[in-house]
Amino acid sequence: MVEDLAWLGIDWEPPMVSQSERVGIYRQAFERLLEAGFVYPCRCSRKDLARMMHAPHEDVDDEPVYDGRCRPPGEDLSRSLMPGMNYRFRVPDGEAIEFVDGSVGAQSFTAGVDFGDFLVWRKDGLPSYQLACVVDDAAMGITEVVRGADLLKSTARQILLQRALGLGGVEYFHTRLMVDEHGVRLAKRHDALAVRTLRERGLSGEDVMAMLG
Repeated sequence: MVEDLAWLGIDWEPPMVSQSERVGIYRQAFERLLEAGFVYPCRCSRKDLARMMHAPHEDVDDEPVYDGRCRPPGEDLSRSLMPGMNYRFRVPDGEAIEFVDGSVGAQSFTAGVDFGDFLVWRKDGLPSYQLACVVDDAAMGITEVVRGADLLKSTARQILLQRALGLGGVEYFHTRLMVDEHGVRLAKRHDALAVRTLRERGLSGEDVMAMLG
């Protein structure tokens, strides 16, 4: 990816950071959530989660609404760490998480309806995408995030994590996705045309940027 970006003439600073080197920082954030009672252990497997989906979602990458199988009753969650367990963030059911996106405007997602209790820490000792994003944005002083429109619900989840960790918010801009002639978004799993493939066909970085423009 770094090579492809350089070939396209896209530069950046400061130097890139590897998340694999920041697991300790993510762990500290997770432990803060645990001590504050925002998360709980979950034993559900991927097969369990697949069976919980009541209907197809508009985006196959989006996490299905969790049915609360492992959610403890009441509001008082355990503060004790249970090794070898996944951990989920308990969302405030019925609360509308609202934000104004720089691209698609005002957005509102209802916790417990549009998205449910979501994964924050994996049993293999690694953070979820949601937690890693929030911690990295705060640590690096990120003020604006630009990403695909398929991650709008992720923003609602991340806003809840920001609040729970006492972190400042950021501005978001969710851009429309690139799609093929059938309206299907370009993705690796669909063998979508890659930048590397365009390079091998003899196109220049300027040619590709002109196509995107």
